[in-house]
Amino acid sequence: MSASGAPRVAVLDYGSGNVHSAVKALIRAGAEVELTADPQAVLDADGLFVPGVGAFDAVMAQLRAIQGHELIGRRLAGGRPVLGVCVGLQVMFERGIERGVETEGLGEWPGTVRQLEAPTLPHMGWNTVSAPEDSVLLRGLGDERFYFVHSNAATAWTLEGRSTATAPKVTWSEYGEPFVAAVENGPLSATQFHPEKSGEAGIQLLRNWITSLTPTRTPKEN
Repeated sequence: MSASGAPRVAVLDYGSGNVHSAVKALIRAGAEVELTADPQAVLDADGLFVPGVGAFDAVMAQLRAIQGHELIGRRLAGGRPVLGVCVGLQVMFERGIERGVETEGLGEWPGTVRQLEAPTLPHMGWNTVSAPEDSVLLRGLGDERFYFVHSNAATAWTLEGRSTATAPKVTWSEYGEPFVAAVENGPLSATQFHPEKSGEAGIQLLRNWITSLTPTRTPKEN
């Protein structure tokens, strides 16, 4: 927790575009935000935001260049919240196939991200989503539309929880075919759409995530 009492969110600075709009949106949603690649700052933050713009293979290369894959893995192993957006969702899967190139992802979820079968690509603009009733991210946002910009997506979900309580919450959308629009899986959440470009609905989604964080306490000074 920051001195102001607001949850501290680190936005992972690995070279992805559009990070400044994400920073502004997170601040509007009530977080104290730091754009950083510093390992200790990334590990200490109450929440880690992983942006993603561009190709799957390029994002993975950029993440590995700053050891971002290890930092994300360490946070999740410790039950520390992570929120990925757009390609930041896609790289959580085992692999991605884009422009004929197959790239290994972070492997947090089984499955392959591939090009959507749709008459026109990219899928760009506002679309509805279908969320589980117990979704935390989409609480109070069932009728809202969100902003998408992508040509590739995960079109299948095969990971099941050990019990009803731990079952991942998967939100779907459709463009040419159904695809995964958001996932809530323990400390790991992600959206295919861009909350930071989705107006007040996106700010509310970020606020839902931020208020779910468990702040770490700052040691008291003597």
